[in-house]
Amino acid sequence: MLSSRVIARRHLIQVDKYRFFFEHYGLAERDLERYLGAALSAGGDYADLYFEYLSSTSLMVDESMVKSASQGISAGCGVRVVSGERTGYAYTDDLSAERILRAARTAALIASAPAKTTVAGFRQKSARSLYPVTLPSVDAEITAKVELVMRADKAARAYDARIKEVRASYADELRNILVVGSDGTFAEDSQPLARVNVSCIAKTEGNSARGGSGGGGRVALDFFFGDKTPEFFAKEAARQAVLQLDAREAPAGDMEVVLGPGWPGVLLHEAVGHGLEADFNRKKTSAFAGLIGKRVASEKCTVVDNGTMPWRRGSLNVDDEGEPTQETVLIEKGILKGYLSDKLSARLMGISDTGNGRRESYEHIPMPRMTNTYMLAGEDSPEDIIRSVRHGVYAVNFGGGQVDITNGKFVFSASEAYMIENGKITSPIKGATLIGNGPDVLTRVSMVGNDLKLDEGVGTCGKDGQAVPVGVGIPTIKIDRLTVGGTARKDQGGFMQ
Repeated sequence: MLSSRVIARRHLIQVDKYRFFFEHYGLAERDLERYLGAALSAGGDYADLYFEYLSSTSLMVDESMVKSASQGISAGCGVRVVSGERTGYAYTDDLSAERILRAARTAALIASAPAKTTVAGFRQKSARSLYPVTLPSVDAEITAKVELVMRADKAARAYDARIKEVRASYADELRNILVVGSDGTFAEDSQPLARVNVSCIAKTEGNSARGGSGGGGRVALDFFFGDKTPEFFAKEAARQAVLQLDAREAPAGDMEVVLGPGWPGVLLHEAVGHGLEADFNRKKTSAFAGLIGKRVASEKCTVVDNGTMPWRRGSLNVDDEGEPTQETVLIEKGILKGYLSDKLSARLMGISDTGNGRRESYEHIPMPRMTNTYMLAGEDSPEDIIRSVRHGVYAVNFGGGQVDITNGKFVFSASEAYMIENGKITSPIKGATLIGNGPDVLTRVSMVGNDLKLDEGVGTCGKDGQAVPVGVGIPTIKIDRLTVGGTARKDQGGFMQ
């Protein structure tokens, strides 16, 4: 269990979310003005600075032994200059004035244009706290974290004698950021993130199967000593692996498909969410370009992106451009209402900034990205949805997926699925792949359950080589026709657990 010393420290230490870079690196407001002035020295419409200090821990247990453990710290500053549609970006991992100025001048030269902007003071927006963690996980004792994953390993092996291999991991980080912009933007945040993952392999003579589970969020270590213990995730991973041993091959063809609540929302994320990011629509490379105000889904479907949910993995007090996150309605009763935007897309498209400018680190340029994306609950009971299906597939879990933004085509591999026969859930199946088209699939949603659920907190979304934490969710839904079968392509930057 968690040591008394760690518990005591949790109550004594309060993270100072603000003024971090001023206190640790001696920054002053005049320095920020100087750096932004250098960034705009060759002209430009806008410039910003993104400071980041990241401390992290990761460890992994395999074969009941700690196979790897690491702790690290990184820090740096990214400088962006925007001129029209042209962007210059440079970064440094040295927070000395000389190196930041060099990065600022480099970004300025890349985006050089007639000067239009001057720096005139900063406006700090009122702070909020969606994840008020009093002690960052990375400060807790490493022994407590090792004990956590060892408990997961033990619980998974005890679940069933057929569980032969177990891998358990723990990772956390505390990211301190400061964002300042030539438009007066000034925002600071301290962002915790932690997760536990467990994967299992079950074996019988001539047969093997895998299962996986995990969870977390913008939480500290003590989260895993509540309801979602390492034993909870371990037993779920083991259950999935054992279940798959007796699964039969999935059928192929077009049929009715029911998606279970929670993690299957990854299909919504991939099939619809990416296509509603503003940069794709600004460039008219999305299948949803030019469709605002048009029907793109069944009237039963309302889809939102919400970065303001406390403790959730995809939530942020402010995005990586210093803009407060918000709840954005993307599709309302089947009608497309808008896109997810960052500052650049908002300015170029003449739309509002939804607070979805995100980046992987100070080394990366921000772009429109999802936070927590989900479909609102409907009025149908999950039992009625199942009873309405004569012959179809019930998909409960997915291993991941990807989408072609230009045409909306997606492919997903179901890691846990069952047959539905004459209104009843029957045999587990394996190898089920769901293939479809994002702009088309939601028009075929005929029933939406009243059981909205969000995922456990393991999602990582890839786009243009950048990975960011996100959340997904969905109630039980019925899709009247979807292609089942085939072999899913390997995830190449879509959604990962």
